[in-house]
Amino acid sequence: MPVSLIDVPVEQRPRERLLAVGPHALSDVELLALLLRHGRPGASALDLAMELLAEHGGLAGLAAARPEELSRRAGIGVAKAAALIAAFHLGSRARGVTGTPRRLGGAADVAAAARPLFAGTRVERLLVLVCDAQNQLRQKIFVAEGAVDQVAVPVREILNTVLRHDGRAFAVVHNHPSGDPTPSVDDRRATTLLAEAARTVGLRFLDHVVVAGEAWASAPATTAR
Repeated sequence: MPVSLIDVPVEQRPRERLLAVGPHALSDVELLALLLRHGRPGASALDLAMELLAEHGGLAGLAAARPEELSRRAGIGVAKAAALIAAFHLGSRARGVTGTPRRLGGAADVAAAARPLFAGTRVERLLVLVCDAQNQLRQKIFVAEGAVDQVAVPVREILNTVLRHDGRAFAVVHNHPSGDPTPSVDDRRATTLLAEAARTVGLRFLDHVVVAGEAWASAPATTAR
């Protein structure tokens, strides 16, 4: 039978410690064990949490892990892997939430709004930032994910996403897992295509930004050949 946290002495149980002294007093291992709830035969949730953090080099590495990587470890499985990924993504989204609508006045605003959502991502992903007529950010929606450096730009899906959410303006952001945010020729051509397509449907295209960790760059338009 899996070893549960109930087998840990009461004063050492993460849940009881969290309720008594607050989440900030708990270690990464304890917080992770709370999510896992159960371990596996011969190992408690605390043991399993320590193994996960050691295997992935800490929280940052664990947050970047793919579902299939997590579920391969004994005691994790698909359900726990999904719960861990969901928890990390909720935390990432919460960091990007502000009390007032964010206005995208330029590429720096676009990058600041998008960067938290790409933390730890190891594959290219394409994000659409949907704005109203005053460039106030309304929605952040991922529309594509692919192998490293191989995300195609689905122009029709991007425009449909903006229109479905009653947007009037939009920006797009994608990441370079290589760590270099320098826009490629294809990135610049995508900017041109998006700007032209937006004009045909009466939308305002704000920017195309490439992020790589904390670094970012705007991808200027170029003439497609």
